[in-house]
Amino acid sequence: MEYDEEKIAQLAQHYKAILELLGEDPRREGLLKTPERVAKAISFMTQGYEQDPIQILLSARFREEYKQMVVVKDIELYSLCEHHMVPFYGKAHVAYIPNGFITGLSKIPRVVDCFARRLQVQERLTVQIRDCIQQALNPLGVAVVIEASHMCMQMRGVEKQNSATTTSAFTGAFLTQLQTREEFMNLISHKLR
Repeated sequence: MEYDEEKIAQLAQHYKAILELLGEDPRREGLLKTPERVAKAISFMTQGYEQDPIQILLSARFREEYKQMVVVKDIELYSLCEHHMVPFYGKAHVAYIPNGFITGLSKIPRVVDCFARRLQVQERLTVQIRDCIQQALNPLGVAVVIEASHMCMQMRGVEKQNSATTTSAFTGAFLTQLQTREEFMNLISHKLR
């Protein structure tokens, strides 16, 4: 990833001030480069703001008359909770039923990353992925399920180490046809390999 040096310098100044406010000495050997490293890390973790998820899908959209479910499951995701700016991480499971167009399989995880690499809440992330695929491909239906663990619940606050959150969002056939939704849920809950 290429970094905007001016942006990194500005962020680093703020992180240096944060270290001082915490009672640390940013001139200490171990912290000398920390403000710049943290500035680059936060820029990487929020790079989704600079990406267009619709264009990701359209860059590999192909005409195809396939009308069965396409499922990409167990997509690792890493994001930052917008309330505390600490990580949440887990897996996304995404399906769509084509309606004349398909997209390259790698584009689905790229869309997940694009939205995950922003300050987020899991509920919005789930809906954004669904809506993006619906808008770009106009399929007969989209299904998204995300299972994630939130460090804001594990390392602070309620401190529940084994808690997990599941969210879902559906359109089209996944909303109106119970059998289609059940097939999707069955496919993502079983290992086929």
